[in-house]
Amino acid sequence: MTGQRKSIKIFGCVELFTARFFYHRDTVFNAGSYLVFLEQIARHYYPQPVILIQDNASYHKDKEVWSWFSENRKWLEVYNLPPYTPEFNATERLWHYTRITGTHNRYFVTEQELVGTLMCVFHKIQHCPEEIIGYLRPFI
Repeated sequence: MTGQRKSIKIFGCVELFTARFFYHRDTVFNAGSYLVFLEQIARHYYPQPVILIQDNASYHKDKEVWSWFSENRKWLEVYNLPPYTPEFNATERLWHYTRITGTHNRYFVTEQELVGTLMCVFHKIQHCPEEIIGYLRPFI
């Protein structure tokens, strides 16, 4: 966008075997907004067992977040990736796909135009998981 550096805050995760993609847009990355995202995941999976692998964002290590993990440990296992290892994070592959198919070498006049493009890419990922399954094969 002209004269501005804007970012859109989006949490995301992907189920490796089915390429099912979840995301949550927020205004900030912090423990509170991450907990909202975790609740979204819980609504879809509880009580099915889930293994969550997350990177080392500071809000992932928050006391409130780990308290939530403890309360949900009957169905949820959580593991942190080693520091500075985006190559081990499957969701990074989806962000790469998003850049290639939606935002790379494009000029967005408004933030709404950027958000609209992102939502179109995410909708495609959610409704056509075969588009991204190849990106996830190294993790399976």
